[in-house]
Amino acid sequence: MEPELVLERLRALERGERLLAALDGIGGIHVVGGAVRDLLLGRSPRDLDLVAEAEGPAVAAELARRLGAPEPVVHSRFGTASVEGAGLNVATARAESYPTPGALPVVRPGTLEEDMARRDFTANAIAVGVSADRRGTVHAAPGAPGDLAARRLRVLHEASFVDDPTRLVRLARYAARLGFEIDGRTAQLARAAFASGAPATAGRARMGHELLLALREPDPVAALAALRSLAGDAALDPGLEIDEELLRRATTLLPGDPLVLLAAAAHGVQAAVLRAWLADVHLADAGPVLDAARDPGGLAAAMRDARRPSELWQLLRERTPQAAALAGAHGAEEEARRWLDELRGVRLAIGGADLLAAGVPEGPEVGRRLEAALARKLDEGLATREEELAAALAAE
Repeated sequence: MEPELVLERLRALERGERLLAALDGIGGIHVVGGAVRDLLLGRSPRDLDLVAEAEGPAVAAELARRLGAPEPVVHSRFGTASVEGAGLNVATARAESYPTPGALPVVRPGTLEEDMARRDFTANAIAVGVSADRRGTVHAAPGAPGDLAARRLRVLHEASFVDDPTRLVRLARYAARLGFEIDGRTAQLARAAFASGAPATAGRARMGHELLLALREPDPVAALAALRSLAGDAALDPGLEIDEELLRRATTLLPGDPLVLLAAAAHGVQAAVLRAWLADVHLADAGPVLDAARDPGGLAAAMRDARRPSELWQLLRERTPQAAALAGAHGAEEEARRWLDELRGVRLAIGGADLLAAGVPEGPEVGRRLEAALARKLDEGLATREEELAAALAAE
């Protein structure tokens, strides 16, 4: 374990240097968890997670003042606070217990050793002192430095996934993001937890939140494939199917879009079941998922049958980009790519006012003629306003 390397790499970060300066006169502070892991791996941490030996939210408030950041968002139940805009999370060193499997933990102030023991994986259970009075000191769960050096993910105790089933999804996320090997016993415990129905004890909202985070990983398909491997024969609520090839085809057509991946995994789920699940996991934008998951194979066949660009436009004009991409992944790749990259952005330069000025009576006829002109623009490549207007006026 190299605490000096952690401190050196922390100083190399602009926010890390500012943090160290802001800690002047504040004692008992340690950088912890994923931040330590990433710094030792030579990665830039997403957030800087700190543990204070006492009164984490009070420390967060003082750091926010010194850094010129907004007041922290405090989560009193867990003794934590987030300084938004500074990428900083501060927690009181704590111990926790689980009243029932899958329940949120009951938290109390604790020692650093207890804080390390409550973490999800050993690679995230290392703390390095960063305040002047603790600088360079190390607290770690047993075996944590060795597991991190070996790039291995291992739970800290046998009941880890029973206590908190959301760790099952985090295990898949970290394995994909970091390229770490999953410890053999940890994989066994994960499969046993899935087989026993442990995810249901955490509830759909919490498990769904973790799944949505997995969809935003740098390689979400790898994360979902790892999750499917861990689940074994157990179903992934609400009946998601992880077809890695299908997912990769979909994400190739609509890169960086988590909704098309979710729809690809859910396309075999009944619409009412999927709608209820999306509501339970509090997905803000469920419409594109429901639209894309609605018979993508049938849409793909219709897209392949389209003989002209205007026919493809008519077919997809009221469908979401996710629907086109997923249908493309189901066998209409060429048509989906043409729609997404070319046709969906085509617009007329003329509008209803131009037709009214040319003598077309107000009413549905205006819209019909504009649509006819757009069809000719799509099929024939009308290049000027004059050509568009002539096409609209010539429409029967």
